[in-house]
Amino acid sequence: MKDFRSLFIGLMVLILAIDSQARQGVVSPEVHRDRRVTFRLAAPNAQKVQLAREGAETMPMNKGSDGIWSITTDPLEPDVYGYSFLVDGVNQFDPSNPVIKNNLLFTQSQVYVPGPDTLPWQLNDVQHGIVHHHYYTSAVVGDKRDFYVYTPPGYDSAGKEKYPVLFLLHGFSDDASAWTAVGRAQFILDNLIAQKKGKPMIVVMPLGYGAPEIVERGGPGLQDRTLRDRNYLRFREALMKEVAPQVERTYRVLAGRDARAITGLSMGGAESLFTGLNELDDFAWIGAFSSGGLGDDFDNMFDNLPANAGDRLRLLWISCGTDDHLITVNRKLNIWLDSRKIRHTAVETPGGHTWMVWRRNLAAFIPLLFQDRSH
Repeated sequence: MKDFRSLFIGLMVLILAIDSQARQGVVSPEVHRDRRVTFRLAAPNAQKVQLAREGAETMPMNKGSDGIWSITTDPLEPDVYGYSFLVDGVNQFDPSNPVIKNNLLFTQSQVYVPGPDTLPWQLNDVQHGIVHHHYYTSAVVGDKRDFYVYTPPGYDSAGKEKYPVLFLLHGFSDDASAWTAVGRAQFILDNLIAQKKGKPMIVVMPLGYGAPEIVERGGPGLQDRTLRDRNYLRFREALMKEVAPQVERTYRVLAGRDARAITGLSMGGAESLFTGLNELDDFAWIGAFSSGGLGDDFDNMFDNLPANAGDRLRLLWISCGTDDHLITVNRKLNIWLDSRKIRHTAVETPGGHTWMVWRRNLAAFIPLLFQDRSH
């Protein structure tokens, strides 16, 4: 009952805010030509309003005599930013902005700061692939779930050409749509394929929860090791026994480990490593962006890793932002891999635990896949 009351009160506050914004003609966000962005919120009765923007410290907003709170940022790098308002400590998205950053726990608004067409996530005038949405009932997990599939430009289901496959995994609290709705993966692939920097490929984006209770609001999440391990095990089983076979039946995919890659961000990065390194008969190309929920017992996590793993891997690519709270465990993983003499690429980039980092990670990772790396 308490949760219902909180939800009801939050909904009423949001409805009143939307009505107030509309009546006062509030424009938010406003992206200026110099890439500064002004955020506004009509909240005349609020005592304190702050802007919470992805990749930045929370910033106080200023209240005008008309009851409208506002703040203008410094010029921002061209990208897509999630943000929300903290109104007297209560998080809410921007009632003037219809563009939402979907998330199971932390819904935000999004603002797009445009940049040159050379940015890999831009919607450019190139041939575009198609994003397909599939639903199925999982016998492994015991629920109804979905996954997305990107097919490259020129893909013909009745043709003869077959394509390699990348399994692309989202992070904790995301859903299966994250890489297309927020990460703009389809545009990154379109642009890299058009520039001949990436191989045409099929990309599969599944729901990443083998134990859906791990993402319950107020639950322990990835901190509960028993729950986390069950989540990884069942996810791997659902991926290999349910999703992958459906993709192989439905799409023109190449067979064999050399035509199969896996990568993901945060929790999805840990799942990519857990699945890929323990299933080297199925994956030759493995990546991980800002891996979260790894723990540091790597011997136990990768207990099926063969002694000749370094010789069998075509690519093992591990990246993390230098301002990310997960940089320490990722560095420990690199040291552990070195101790096992497993050849890998360790990448550290500026930035924290944000989509601004992961879009760039994907744009750097895609061109490395399914290439002849013997030289």
